[in-house]
Amino acid sequence: MNIQEIIAKKRDKQELSKDEINFFITQYTNNNIADYQASALIMAIYLNGMSKEETVNLTTAMANSGDILDLSEIGPVVDKHSTGGVGDKVTLILAPIIASLGVPVAKMSGRGLGYTGGTIDKLESIPGYKINISEEEFIQNVKKIGISLIGQTKNLAPADKKIYALRDATSTTESIPLIASSIMSKKIAAGANKIVLDVTYGSGAFMKTKEKAKELADEMIEIGNLAGRETVAVITPMEEPLGRNVGNILEVIEAVEALKGNIAEDVKNVVLELGSNMLKLAGKGDNLEENKCKMMENIANGKALEKFKELVANQGGDVSYIENTNKFERAKYILPVILSKVANNVKNQETGIKTNENITEDLIDGTVKEFKAEEVGKLSVFLGGGRIKKEDKIDSSVGIVLNKKIGDKIEKGDIVAYIHSNDEEKGKEAVQRLKEIYVIE
Repeated sequence: MNIQEIIAKKRDKQELSKDEINFFITQYTNNNIADYQASALIMAIYLNGMSKEETVNLTTAMANSGDILDLSEIGPVVDKHSTGGVGDKVTLILAPIIASLGVPVAKMSGRGLGYTGGTIDKLESIPGYKINISEEEFIQNVKKIGISLIGQTKNLAPADKKIYALRDATSTTESIPLIASSIMSKKIAAGANKIVLDVTYGSGAFMKTKEKAKELADEMIEIGNLAGRETVAVITPMEEPLGRNVGNILEVIEAVEALKGNIAEDVKNVVLELGSNMLKLAGKGDNLEENKCKMMENIANGKALEKFKELVANQGGDVSYIENTNKFERAKYILPVILSKVANNVKNQETGIKTNENITEDLIDGTVKEFKAEEVGKLSVFLGGGRIKKEDKIDSSVGIVLNKKIGDKIEKGDIVAYIHSNDEEKGKEAVQRLKEIYVIE
């Protein structure tokens, strides 16, 4: 058995055996297979897919490539995972709320992937916060304060950690078997016995349609249940960025504001839907509406924010940044985006036809009709807020603040957004590109 034969087999749309998948994962984890060979196999999987049996075998192999934690002594531990989105700061808000209600949260998160953001990149933007801690410390943190949010440790699903970085750099992210196996191998390895999945769909998600999102959700639920983890999924739209801020520090600031009660409606809806299901799985109440009320109460009384501060302090972070978000580093250039004129992105209100002639019209007033999250995510990567190569360093201070989203009214002269950039020319280019993303009716 060798890697060339395995690559050729999947290239030719044949099904890989359990032994072949185990061979690839074991040898790649032990650095006996080169990145370029692994990339070739991942691309073949991306192009040709995998059967359900192959996906389950890949998930199991990746989970077993390192340690599998046993958190049974803590009791019911609930984990939440999103399939990715633009402006998705849900974990930073949701996890402290759930922990403040007495449900242990042990979560191992990932970095940004493609044009979608990553929870770990956001947490790392908090000065001092340690995302790389030992498995023993991870368990002790959950026992001590009821919550720990970390990156993948060296010994937890190490195969996925390597493959995840390759997928990001080789544009092989949007694949149901690769997404399902990546997420579920981490969930199985991290030891949580209850899992709630946020499966997103739309322009800002890897799954572009609700049907594809449901297919992915069903696959992950089946994997979770086969592994003995009670798993449920919530399917949420991602046609525009979630919330108002896109970018690591900017999203941490928005998360802190949300925990103070200043929470955008779309963010609140997702947080409450996922959280009410987490509480139900943990045995804290079967009525989802009552569970949502409990969550809002712990935002109102400050317990959720205090739990977030406790999390940050317990993992070495400087809590003063949470207490005063003005301390966070800001980008050098903060540029307003004003739609005083619009070109090639006007929809006729009567016909619904988008203008495609090379014309420019004065904007008197209108409504935001479309605003594609994927394009905003790519713009954030362009500014330095995401990775093009797996070794790229992220600029935590750059990003986009959105004043106007779908359904919002716009008048001539309104500032629809702000670009945060540390490169003036890139910032100016981003302003022009963002103007083109808005579709006004």
